[in-house]
Amino acid sequence: MKNCATRINIIQNIIHLGVNLNLFVKQIIKYMCKTVVFFGNELAKYGFGSSHPFNSDRIYSFWSKFSSTNLDKSNKIKIERPEISHEKDLLLFHAKRYIDLVKESSKQGTGFLDSGDTPAFNGIFESSCFVVGTSIKALDLVMEKKDGILHAFNPIGGLHHARRDSAGGFCVFNDIGILIMIAREKYGLSRIAYIDIDAHHGDGVYYEFEKDPSVFIADIHEDGRYLYPGTGNKAEIGSGNARGTKINLPLNPNSDDDDFIHAFKIIEEFIDNIAKPDLIILQCGADGIARDPLTHLQYTSKSHSYAADKLHKLSHKYCNGKIIALGGGGYNQTNIGDGWTEVIKSFIEDT
Repeated sequence: MKNCATRINIIQNIIHLGVNLNLFVKQIIKYMCKTVVFFGNELAKYGFGSSHPFNSDRIYSFWSKFSSTNLDKSNKIKIERPEISHEKDLLLFHAKRYIDLVKESSKQGTGFLDSGDTPAFNGIFESSCFVVGTSIKALDLVMEKKDGILHAFNPIGGLHHARRDSAGGFCVFNDIGILIMIAREKYGLSRIAYIDIDAHHGDGVYYEFEKDPSVFIADIHEDGRYLYPGTGNKAEIGSGNARGTKINLPLNPNSDDDDFIHAFKIIEEFIDNIAKPDLIILQCGADGIARDPLTHLQYTSKSHSYAADKLHKLSHKYCNGKIIALGGGGYNQTNIGDGWTEVIKSFIEDT
């Protein structure tokens, strides 16, 4: 009986130790699960003038809200400076002749880089390179898990309308497309999920990867019959070998949080059943929030909180927490602060 009791005590101690060790590991993971947020005047330079919807005040409006909640002082958040990209990075996605056009237009400071939405200004090449470089830095930090960083947010990233050989919709270089190429070529990732909740369809990403079965795209946006760029209907689900690796979820004008969440549940199932990604990229444009001057949706920041929370959990389920958020659009200054801050809050909550 004595030996039996001793064995029971040993087993109980082992079980107790296992439970404590498990809790300890969970606490370590929680401590290490940090989000890097980028801020600096270099990103503010990507703006088309004070009277243009995409102006330099946008990043400061975000920062005002972000810092007012003391998130900048959280031990789960690290603030980093922007970083500039090199031409070799741009060439991973963009045509050389288009890069040269942006360079020349940047010197001249006049004209448009597309049919009339994206004006050139002096220094537009360098400011665009800072957006791209900062998104690349976000990817590197997340992939290398430096200082426990698993998540990242670049407020001026997410330029999803730029095509390989042209600008579009205020977007000069497509940092998303470049990230996807680097994630594959540098880090060997074979399943990348791109989730876009901007009010505008991410045409520059969708059509460039429409036939690529390794890029899983899910895009919620206002119906293209009512909003630029007029694309992204439900029938667009990828083509060729990539058929079924994309979903487009157009919403009617005046759609609200309930409509958004109903649609986003489809994305959750898409990630769980089909994508099962190595990396998640979220374009979290705030222009779907009510009172945006360019769109007709009626979300609140609750939609951003919901999407980021679900993707945060899915990132830990499938890709060891690797998720990068990019600010995208949003032209109501209050909405920008509210929506993007909710994304960051969701990233630092325990899963």
